[in-house]
Amino acid sequence: MKKLILASALALPFAATAALAAGGGNETAPPKPKCEEGKIYDKKTKTCVNAQDSNLDIDSLYENLRELAHAGRYDDAQTVLAQMPQDDDRTLTYLGFTSRKMGQMDLAMTYYERALAVNPANVLARSYMGQGFVEQGKIQLALAQLHEIRAQGGSGTWAETSLRNAIATGRTYSY
Repeated sequence: MKKLILASALALPFAATAALAAGGGNETAPPKPKCEEGKIYDKKTKTCVNAQDSNLDIDSLYENLRELAHAGRYDDAQTVLAQMPQDDDRTLTYLGFTSRKMGQMDLAMTYYERALAVNPANVLARSYMGQGFVEQGKIQLALAQLHEIRAQGGSGTWAETSLRNAIATGRTYSY
């Protein structure tokens, strides 16, 4: 019966590829960070600035954050996250992601829960939370997040595809 449930949950064909990145929909992978450790890119000045001292707008910070997280530069990503609104579901999602990748699973789950309290339709937070459940061997909880992603209209997105693949293979994504 357990195998039947798992097979049913994974039955949809892959609609996205590995080139799709950590976004709520079908976003493309961010480019590699343009700056060395501790710095982020300022499009306006076309220079690298200290991450802690930047005065970038939220969307620019988010772009840099995605690049850093995708590149595995979690400490730098958390420096950028500290400058972002702490009650924003995107911030909370990436606080969860970077915490999980840094081995702080309980803290990560708290951030994912907070992100979902702010925005229950945040399919990226659900995907990352589900991948955390896969890492913990809690497949039923991961399947519940997969179901919620689909219920929120996330079928065919990177969020759904990556979680479905993680459940099927036991391997999660580092971006």
